[in-house]
Amino acid sequence: MTASRSYLPSSSKKRKSSNDDAIARVRQLESRLTSALSENASLNPLADLLDIALNAEDYGTLVKAIYALYRVFVLIISGGLLLSQDKADQDHQTVKIWLSDRLNAYVELLCGLLKDEEATVRTSALQILLSLQKHLSASLTRYTLSETVSQPQFHISHFRKIVNALLKCPPSRRQSTTSKKARTVGSPAQDNVLEADVRHTFVESWLSVHDDIRWFFLREAGNIVANQSMSEDSCVPQNLLAILEGLTTFPTEPSELNAWWVEELGVRPPKHKVSGEEEENEDVEHAKVDAEDDWRTFFDQEPTASDATKSKIPTARVHTLTLHQSLHSLASHRAVFTRTWLALLPRLSAQSSESRTYSLRVLNILHRGVIPHLTRPVLVMDWVASCVDYGGTVGLLALNALFTLMKEYNLDYPSFYTRLYTFIDRDVLHLKHRARFFRLTELFLSSTHLPATLVAAFVKRLSRLSLNAPPAAIIMIIPFTYNLLKRHPASMSMIHRGDSADSNVFDMSEPNPTLSNALDSSLWELYTHKSHYHAAVSTLACIFEEAFTRPAYSMEDFLDHTYGTLFDTEAQRRIRKDPAVSLDSRPGAEGDIVSDLWDF
Repeated sequence: MTASRSYLPSSSKKRKSSNDDAIARVRQLESRLTSALSENASLNPLADLLDIALNAEDYGTLVKAIYALYRVFVLIISGGLLLSQDKADQDHQTVKIWLSDRLNAYVELLCGLLKDEEATVRTSALQILLSLQKHLSASLTRYTLSETVSQPQFHISHFRKIVNALLKCPPSRRQSTTSKKARTVGSPAQDNVLEADVRHTFVESWLSVHDDIRWFFLREAGNIVANQSMSEDSCVPQNLLAILEGLTTFPTEPSELNAWWVEELGVRPPKHKVSGEEEENEDVEHAKVDAEDDWRTFFDQEPTASDATKSKIPTARVHTLTLHQSLHSLASHRAVFTRTWLALLPRLSAQSSESRTYSLRVLNILHRGVIPHLTRPVLVMDWVASCVDYGGTVGLLALNALFTLMKEYNLDYPSFYTRLYTFIDRDVLHLKHRARFFRLTELFLSSTHLPATLVAAFVKRLSRLSLNAPPAAIIMIIPFTYNLLKRHPASMSMIHRGDSADSNVFDMSEPNPTLSNALDSSLWELYTHKSHYHAAVSTLACIFEEAFTRPAYSMEDFLDHTYGTLFDTEAQRRIRKDPAVSLDSRPGAEGDIVSDLWDF
């Protein structure tokens, strides 16, 4: 008996047919809405189109729906239907509220799609959100300019939703089978982490390019982090750090404030009135400076005498500027940048389980990407000083940041060299960050004004540790010591003393380098390396018996050596002359031991 043949369509064909019907429905609704807007007819199909987008499980249907909604909402925003000023017309007010609710639901959907499983959906949602920002701000400026509001506007409430979505990462509302499985199986700790492609697109296309986007993002992000409880377990600090790490451009001159996402904001604002007159209103939602902006007074600095001589034009305080004036003020950009970092740094340290990792990431960019743009760089001193206690690579980079503050911003930190001295232990010569340590230490000890007792302590401690160091570390220590002695001739007496002068003089356990009596000791440890088994080490050790007439060594030639590079150097060395043989292997010689060994 043969099995009956089924003529019913397969499930895949059913699904494809259903998706095609949904896409056709999307196109039909968009066409009806476009016609309704031009004819001032009913906009009820907007709710149906939004429902399709909210309930779409298929990727193609979702993309078609969100772009159709985008085109419809652009027409609505451009027509001013969301900004009806006629309060007496009850019907217009009802329509305005209904459209605002639909727009909020659409924006909420887009914010959730930033965590969607499809990369194309994520980046498309971000692009639509930022494009809506431009249209909403332009419409706000066009329909609200009056005698009381005479400056271009930025739609703050919409942008605040974008910043919240980037930092808090709400889950996607798309209820597909795959996403449900991913949420069940996936790690909850990663649910609120910003996707790398979304972060890269935002930073490269908007944050690093447009001055208005950067200013408002820093302000809103600073508010979110500052209002977050220290004990709250959240990915907000982690997401914000990841975004700020990618911010590689920041204006350093007022002329560099010249790129605007909302083009209306590019118009130069009127000069600030410093006579105490009433300020202009900021925008419809924020008629005056909000209480949350009072922090700007903390970052204001009184103009110095040199500033007064450079320009006779009175300088306005940052906290007295309107939003439009703040966007064109370099001091205001530095203020929001400073406030955001000062709010972020304590939150990174509060996450104890990963604080070392986060601190390392911050310290890697702090000296070149953060400190130069702060209003007062010394404000980060306490956090940097606390990172020194971590030791290792984190502590070393923290010392680098402190050194930058001391050298360029006149920070007074008397215990700097004492803390650096404690980093020199036997571990530092065996760890992978050994090269970085010597690079930074050479920088820290480069000043010729350091006391000889201090330099001698560093030299002696490294010499003592070299007795148990690997050859690659000794190859760094010898030229490093040579450069220090050449730069500080008062320490040269250490290489002229005999071994007996060192007995019980140098105190290796003394944490204060100036009290270790190193200057009264000798460098006998380096002399012993003349008999080292490695030829490169023994050859280098002989330089201390020669006149100090050669130029200082370039440390970069010695910092990256390892066991592998030393072996490769010896294995690839070209032998120009055959090595001498101490045995008499002439023909006919009695007792030819070499020949006997190979006589099987």
